Amino acid sequence: MVHRIWSVIPPVWKCRIVFSFALIAAISSVAAQSPSQILDRADLLQNAPPISDDPYDSITGTDSSHAAASPNDPDLGEQAILKRQERYRPFTASVAAPFFYTSNVALTRTAERSDVIFAPAFSATYAPRLTKTLFATFSVGQQQFYYDRFNELNFGSFDGRAGLSYVLPRLHDLLLRVEYNYNRLTEHEFDSEFYSNHSIAFSAELPFRIGRAQQVGLGVETNVSVASDPQGPRRHEFDGYVGYTVNLTRSLTASAVARIAVRDYVAGDRTDVSEILGLTATPSPTATPTPTATQRQRRPRPQPRRQVRRPRPHRHRCQRLQSSAPHR
Repeated sequence: MVHRIWSVIPPVWKCRIVFSFALIAAISSVAAQSPSQILDRADLLQNAPPISDDPYDSITGTDSSHAAASPNDPDLGEQAILKRQERYRPFTASVAAPFFYTSNVALTRTAERSDVIFAPAFSATYAPRLTKTLFATFSVGQQQFYYDRFNELNFGSFDGRAGLSYVLPRLHDLLLRVEYNYNRLTEHEFDSEFYSNHSIAFSAELPFRIGRAQQVGLGVETNVSVASDPQGPRRHEFDGYVGYTVNLTRSLTASAVARIAVRDYVAGDRTDVSEILGLTATPSPTATPTPTATQRQRRPRPQPRRQVRRPRPHRHRCQRLQSSAPHR
């Protein structure tokens, strides 16, 4: 019966019906995703590991820049650029509004669909300095992911971290971290939780500065899951990354990060390997510019020697009378 009806349908309508069934299958596969697939999307969409800045710049306030050389340097002396000394600020807050484009919104092998994602984020960090190179870190962050076409995929991610960071200046400012991380994934509303994870993260990062505006960073990170709810998507992660950051202007920064991640799932015999390449351009509004000045230290010129008149010794009145009396 179905074969007879299908043979009567014109070819044009057959193509439309097949395309409609494919679209319905794609939408149903998107809507019926497992927590593991949603966790994979969260890992891909969240920001790549950043390259940390040199913490001593904001602590000591030193600046190694100098004025440009000129032919009059022997007469003017040593020249240096004066810069306002900045104090270390343990509390920082940031707001971001990134956009993402994906060609495979549901991370499926068939029926791939594209979409645009708007992901506003807010984070606050308190990092008091315990010693000269040891810092404590407490941070919270919330990021929402809104899909343009597939609204049923919207979700939110909350992260709470607490740990220690240690800098080794003798080893090229090697940065070591150990943190406790709590991650909570929610659906459309903040109270509709569908996954939570408690983990301990260990990381090491080695920065290489190229001038004053560029930096290359190498890093490794291990994230060991302690407990999760539900237990199915629970996994341990082992990452390695290399990144490059350049300050194009005072208010525009560009970065590129290549990352490889190995995820070992606790439940079942499953191991995933992901290669991620991220390109980011970050504009930031500049505050009031800090005035700078050039100090010219002039060498003192030799002054001509002046003749100093010595005062005559004071004599008593009797001595003056004796000296004025005629000799006999």
